[in-house]
Amino acid sequence: MSDFFNNYFNIPKMIKEKREYKKQMARVEAMPADYQFVFKKITSHMWMFTAGSGYDMMKIHYDLIDLFEAGIADGKGVLEITGSDVAGFCDELMKSARTYTEDWRGKLNREIAEKLGGRNGS
Repeated sequence: MSDFFNNYFNIPKMIKEKREYKKQMARVEAMPADYQFVFKKITSHMWMFTAGSGYDMMKIHYDLIDLFEAGIADGKGVLEITGSDVAGFCDELMKSARTYTEDWRGKLNREIAEKLGGRNGS
């Protein structure tokens, strides 16, 4: 079966992932309100850029939950973990995920290379 069907129409995998997601979100709901707010803003922002099935993004979310829980246990404020540039923090988190911006960059470069036929622009 193709990767497309394995990633998008694999019902048992989808059910398993949904159960795991609910467990992880319960962990978020147990966090202090400021952590919950920042987590939800970060994940909302990150989903705007995700590409493909999104499973790589879920790994980042779960790692973020771990990081936030460690910060809570250490008595840190949420911005002590993320820094004041939360968007920059998101950029760092997403470096390991496939994003639409990467797809768009690749498309731009391919279209130009196809049109110019390998010419160097001179």
